Amino acid sequence: MRKKSNSRRVNSLPQQPSMASSLACSSRFLLHYRKISSLVFFILVVCLIVVLNTSLRKEGVSRSDVPSNRLYTVEVVNEFPHDPDAFTQGLLYAENDTLFESTGMNGASSVRKVTLQTGKVKAIQRMPYSDFGEGLTLLGDRLIQVTWRQSTGYIYDRHNLSKFEKFRHDMPDGWGLATDGKILYGSDGSSTLYQIDPQTMKVVKKQIVNYQGDEVHRLNELEYVYDEVWANVWMTDCIARISQTDGSVLGWILLPNLREGLLHNLKKQIDVLNGIAWDRDGDRLFVTGKLWPKLYEIKLHPLKTPFNGDIKQMCMPPAFPFS
Repeated sequence: MRKKSNSRRVNSLPQQPSMASSLACSSRFLLHYRKISSLVFFILVVCLIVVLNTSLRKEGVSRSDVPSNRLYTVEVVNEFPHDPDAFTQGLLYAENDTLFESTGMNGASSVRKVTLQTGKVKAIQRMPYSDFGEGLTLLGDRLIQVTWRQSTGYIYDRHNLSKFEKFRHDMPDGWGLATDGKILYGSDGSSTLYQIDPQTMKVVKKQIVNYQGDEVHRLNELEYVYDEVWANVWMTDCIARISQTDGSVLGWILLPNLREGLLHNLKKQIDVLNGIAWDRDGDRLFVTGKLWPKLYEIKLHPLKTPFNGDIKQMCMPPAFPFS
């Protein structure tokens, strides 16, 4: 009996270290498990933050078609004299503070070379009474101009405006003209933006300019700026920044303060905002209007405060009733 009892005790003695070892192993396992659990939890939290951040960014992008980060106000950097009798239809910057301008109205239409600082006309080519001058662009040494209510235009030698030739184009009408140095962009007062081969003057592509699913009508004077097509919208104080890729409006430049300032200080009647010029090398932007006595160098500023107005009502008038 004692032997059995002693043998049990003897047999039980080796089991005590085994239990301690098991407890130690269990403790190490639990510690390791907790570390893994903490790591997994941390990874899950990080993933959740990334997903939420991505979702919020996507939400921000989806909402960016309304908000103020697509709206721009302007700061006037400089003011220059502008012929108050010039019914500006096309405007462009050449170099050395020189502008070329196309003016409209039957009997008063012209193409002119203008000194930026003084507004003085250095050279001018007057057009026949039957022609109503419209958009103007410069490609190489060729000044290309379209005319209103005609599918015709003129190509001038920029160094000698008296040298010119007439051409025909495929647009229903001629309103605005611009170039990226390779092709021409044209407008006809509708929502259509045309791409034109500068050699054949044939339309090679058409895009409907749109904003939030609605067409932007009355596209007028054009300028190619920052790889975008910028367009005055006739009878508004807005410039649309248009994607050359799909015709969507990327943003709006709001300039009501310019015309309102002139109206406040002038007794003479003026017409609408029209005329955009870009000094690519100096990165300077210029705007003016029909019968405006001033031409402005402007700088854009993203609108930082909520916009309380209706952009569509302000910048998107109904289609022009062509007759």
